[in-house]
Amino acid sequence: MMISILLLPRGVMGGEKENMKQEISLPLEAAGWKWDGKDLNYNRRTIFDYIDGAGELYLAYNFQAVRVRRFVKPDQPSIIAELFDMGSSEDASGVFSFERQDEDAGIGQGSEFGGGLLRFWKGKFFVSVYAEGESPEVPSAILNVGREVANSIKTTGPAPQLINALPVGKAGLVEKAVRYLHSHVLLNQRFFVANQNILRLNAKTDAVLAPYLRDGKKIHLLLVRYSTAQEAEEALQSFKKAYMPEAGEKESLQTEDKKWTGVRRQREFVLIVFGAPREADARELLQAAENNLGR
Repeated sequence: MMISILLLPRGVMGGEKENMKQEISLPLEAAGWKWDGKDLNYNRRTIFDYIDGAGELYLAYNFQAVRVRRFVKPDQPSIIAELFDMGSSEDASGVFSFERQDEDAGIGQGSEFGGGLLRFWKGKFFVSVYAEGESPEVPSAILNVGREVANSIKTTGPAPQLINALPVGKAGLVEKAVRYLHSHVLLNQRFFVANQNILRLNAKTDAVLAPYLRDGKKIHLLLVRYSTAQEAEEALQSFKKAYMPEAGEKESLQTEDKKWTGVRRQREFVLIVFGAPREADARELLQAAENNLGR
């Protein structure tokens, strides 16, 4: 049994129906849990009323609105479904990637289920489903609610194209730990580069951080796409001046931890390798990514 509701685009309050764009049909019930008849709606101005603190994460990915629906069943914990409109499929995929750690649950275009929390993305929507307590029935109910919500999202969308430039196969990519982001604050949360925004990341830059395992050692590859080649060159010089000033015109440098950092620019892209055990490893990974960007 389904009911049609509408999600709000950026800055639209609940009563402004003339500006609603995306129709979604959310389930009234799933696995015996029934909608309690009320939905909560928040947008960019009110997100902190719902998730104080964590709202910054969603805003960093172009968050537009969220609809929250509660499902109830007698003598069972309530199940909460949160449907975030992220404005684009790239940002829906990105906010999902930022905290991904569990195996795919086969829901939506990318998902994970662990610790009683289902997270997935489909089209421009990021969805989380969880229960306010535990019982033997809860895990399967969470998955059922998630599938119903995923089925209600009728359109799909592409993941960030920059991910396609990551070397795979023998390169040792740890796929579950790939992060797509725009903000240097979020970058530092996953791999600390510098307190200042020396790479000049902003809402218009796309960045992919990817860890690789080589002989048990972790190497990080960072790819950043800027609006223009000039912006990329300025960011490259800013990074080298702050992070590896002794490098001069060289593209690689051994740091105090005896590992290698390598950096280069291709058109509007900046490519950086952190923590390579050998200079050759840094160059190899940079070259593989550059070859993929050239396709």
